Amino acid sequence: MNKTRITNPIIWADVPDPSVIRVGTTFYMVSTSMHSMPGCPIMKSGNLSDWELVNYVFNTFEDNDAHNLLDGKGIYGKGSWAASLRHHNDLFYVCFSSNDMNQFYVYTTNDIENGEWERHVIPGLHHDPSMLFDEDGRVYVIHGNGDIRITELTEEATALKAGGLDQLLFETDRDGIMLRCEGCHAYRLNGYYYLFFIEWPHTGNKRRREVCYRSNAILGPYEHQLLLDDHMDYRNNGIAQGGIVDAPSGEWFTVLFQDHESVGRVPCVLPVAWEDDWPVFGRNGKVPRSFEVSLPSSSPKPLVISDEFVYTENHLALNWQWNHNPDHSRWSVTERPGYLRLATGQLARSVEFARNTLTQRTEGPACTGTTLMDITQMKPGDHAGLVALQYDFGAVGIEVADNGDRYVSMCISGRAEGSGSDIRIERIPYKGDHIYLKIEFQFFNSEDIARFYYSENGETWRAIGEALEMQYKLEHFMGYRFGLFNYATKRAGGFVDCDYFRYERLV
Repeated sequence: MNKTRITNPIIWADVPDPSVIRVGTTFYMVSTSMHSMPGCPIMKSGNLSDWELVNYVFNTFEDNDAHNLLDGKGIYGKGSWAASLRHHNDLFYVCFSSNDMNQFYVYTTNDIENGEWERHVIPGLHHDPSMLFDEDGRVYVIHGNGDIRITELTEEATALKAGGLDQLLFETDRDGIMLRCEGCHAYRLNGYYYLFFIEWPHTGNKRRREVCYRSNAILGPYEHQLLLDDHMDYRNNGIAQGGIVDAPSGEWFTVLFQDHESVGRVPCVLPVAWEDDWPVFGRNGKVPRSFEVSLPSSSPKPLVISDEFVYTENHLALNWQWNHNPDHSRWSVTERPGYLRLATGQLARSVEFARNTLTQRTEGPACTGTTLMDITQMKPGDHAGLVALQYDFGAVGIEVADNGDRYVSMCISGRAEGSGSDIRIERIPYKGDHIYLKIEFQFFNSEDIARFYYSENGETWRAIGEALEMQYKLEHFMGYRFGLFNYATKRAGGFVDCDYFRYERLV
């Protein structure tokens, strides 16, 4: 068998809360997607290193003003959290809780790569859940933060079991702990129940770390060990929260994540050994930068792509996600073939609350995205362009004044400053009917910087505004993204046509 070299992080982009399983020779992973739609991305890999995006669990999971970005607040930092992926009796299961809905969701399919998912809704939060199919046919969800609970589901795992277990399982350490155990990943192996958690002490190394609780009985008592307390020499950001998975060769691995500041939370793979039926993560207590595994080599598939918007139907590449639920009547890639048309709908005060902003992740160590927009059909009060999207965002684009004059502008979020509107850093008159826009992202040398440019011809670029010192903020709880946007502040009905989005990752 060919060897594969795994290099950490395996993906230098926002793929948080990974939950990984293996079916046959294929590994599958689900990740948190919060307010991005479609949601709960499914990726596959043959070697834990090279991942391909193959599906989503849902297109949208609720239809209300908050999810549709009509309430002036949206579901930023909420939506779907910490999904758990499992495979049992030829069915795939994904479950997660939604803080804004106070509900627990279970989705099932028999075709994880191409199938539709059937949805089941259970009242109440089950924080950071892990589904566990026991050997006796009973099904549990283990969940919670500090106070770890066990809740029993029906045999089909689609509803609460009447009269089933629903109780406190145990309480995790409090002394010296800032964030008590959460992010459960539960397994039944070697005659034990293993529960993996992340915790964050404010003593010692003061970084997130991975711990494991185990018992030979589902209700305990449980003993626990510290498995990993390492930061891979990056800003004392610990690497934790995830589960374990075995390979066909019999080797074991864990897939965890590390907070990587503004680019988001990046997944890492570590080897796992076993001593006295305890898992041992990494090598000598450290996360290896790279190591070889007995898994087949392959060619990586891009997570972020360029797009010339050449489609025969209104169905975008999987790499794109909308910021909140889209209004499908207000966008098209077929009305003008070879272009993405973004039409304005409800009024918005800021790009952060503009519906139908189309997004992709950013990637480290640096990357650039450019677009060419036809702006001839914009109306007074419209604002369209390219955004570096997070709570502290930066955007470059065209604004149309009340008299129809056009201005190229660079703006930043005013929310952090207590303002209800964007803050214009620079605004310049613009006479053309087309404009080229570009954002450059840098995620290295302890500096997370975005820079903004425009051009009239695509060859001579002019910097505008100021460099944005990017910050990962929990208000959005997501790494920075590229976003193509168009919104109205006066009246709906205008539109822009995006000729392309061209992406380059600088390695």
